[in-house]
Amino acid sequence: MITIPYWQLVAGITVLWVLLRLCFAWKHRKVNWRYEGKLLTVWLCIVVIARFVYFPLHPENGRLGSLVLSAKDDSPVMFNLVPLVHLFDQYDERLINLFGNIAMFIPMGFIWPFCFRKLKGVGSVVLAGAGFSLLIELSQLLAPDRNTDIDDLITNTVGTLIGAVLYFALSRCFGKKKKEKAGS
Repeated sequence: MITIPYWQLVAGITVLWVLLRLCFAWKHRKVNWRYEGKLLTVWLCIVVIARFVYFPLHPENGRLGSLVLSAKDDSPVMFNLVPLVHLFDQYDERLINLFGNIAMFIPMGFIWPFCFRKLKGVGSVVLAGAGFSLLIELSQLLAPDRNTDIDDLITNTVGTLIGAVLYFALSRCFGKKKKEKAGS
């Protein structure tokens, strides 16, 4: 069993992020600081999502709980592959779970196309968001106190969709205003 406090997870994500960015800089033999600044928004989203996905929502005794990883066979695995079966269950924090999962991924749907030119349309952004959400859900299989649920994948993808639609709608709106200014 491995116990990881939030600050250690953030430090690990940060180290991996820096190493990845250094590899890209070395490969391209230059650093575009403006682009690196934009990419910090992606890092921030990952760190915030990690907080809400892997750690208890409410602190206990003023402290945030730790992520517990276990590879033991006797750990109960909470795994649901039936869509919408738990989405509308009656439990205390169901609305926080439903709307929280959506809201948590809206920034990713907005920021990813802003940072990554290859994500040229809503469909590609939604596919990337669904893939990222799937990675998160599968990673929760190692944490006995976390749930792997298809409903989370669906709601996270809906959040990505909302963010992507907002991004491309605003891009078109501001793109038209730039063209109008250039034409006058």
